Amino acid sequence: MRIWRMTRRGLFVPVLGALAAACSPLALLNGLGPRDGGVRRSARGLPYGSDARQTMDVFAPTAAANGPRPVLVFFYGGGWDSGSREVYGWAAQALAAQGFVVFVPDYRIVPEVHFPAFIQDAAAATAEAGKLAARYGGDPARLGVIGHSAGAHLAMMIALDRRYMAGVDAPNLIRAAAGLAGPYDFLPFDVPASINAFGRVADPTLTQPVSFVRADAPPLWLGHGTDDVVVHAEDTTILCDRMRAVGGRCEAKLYPGLNHADLIATFSPLFRKKAPVLADVSAFLHRELG
Repeated sequence: MRIWRMTRRGLFVPVLGALAAACSPLALLNGLGPRDGGVRRSARGLPYGSDARQTMDVFAPTAAANGPRPVLVFFYGGGWDSGSREVYGWAAQALAAQGFVVFVPDYRIVPEVHFPAFIQDAAAATAEAGKLAARYGGDPARLGVIGHSAGAHLAMMIALDRRYMAGVDAPNLIRAAAGLAGPYDFLPFDVPASINAFGRVADPTLTQPVSFVRADAPPLWLGHGTDDVVVHAEDTTILCDRMRAVGGRCEAKLYPGLNHADLIATFSPLFRKKAPVLADVSAFLHRELG
């Protein structure tokens, strides 16, 4: 489920040409694409654990605010076996430019670890973001999580399965959760990424966000592209339908013609006119976080 394989039908090949075939188009957005202004990287490499990958960066608006800002923890994708916060500064800046204090953690990945270690890292990073939020102008009482692809899986798991945030002594910290092109109902494990990350689990249902829908969960926003052939859009509709069936709150938005990588690429000023994904998810998060 490596997002940099999504070039044949995506936004990137026509624009970036042969370069996109050689390396991650999202990395190229980070290195070469335009960025939102009015944002600074407030901290780099803050530890939330002892492992080298248990670190995170913080981005915040530079403009003065009347009070503390809402806080987001953003989890990037990469099939649970790749990715780096250094590649997603542009996405964090896009969210920060919408008025959020944004934490971007790295997390341990396959093959060094397997489920549930990366979920535990997501919970630990979120708990630490809550502790540090005020230092960077954020309000820990208004904290949400957001992720793309495998990162959306992490965000939904810690928002829905109570055990993870309870395990870091922050059971009620998450007030809203958003997922972009996320895998939420992907049994059986039938591709290398899911087999390697989850194949050793005795009870595979414990790896699936749909197993933990509940009426008192934080409100969810789920976005997906109709042309996504990596994680099909039915994952989003299934999770939202099941949340609503138990009395939970969920909004689903399908974007015609967008593929897997497009959902996060539209955060970039270069591709923002393609679809209003950033505006839609930001509106939801501002509404729910205040």
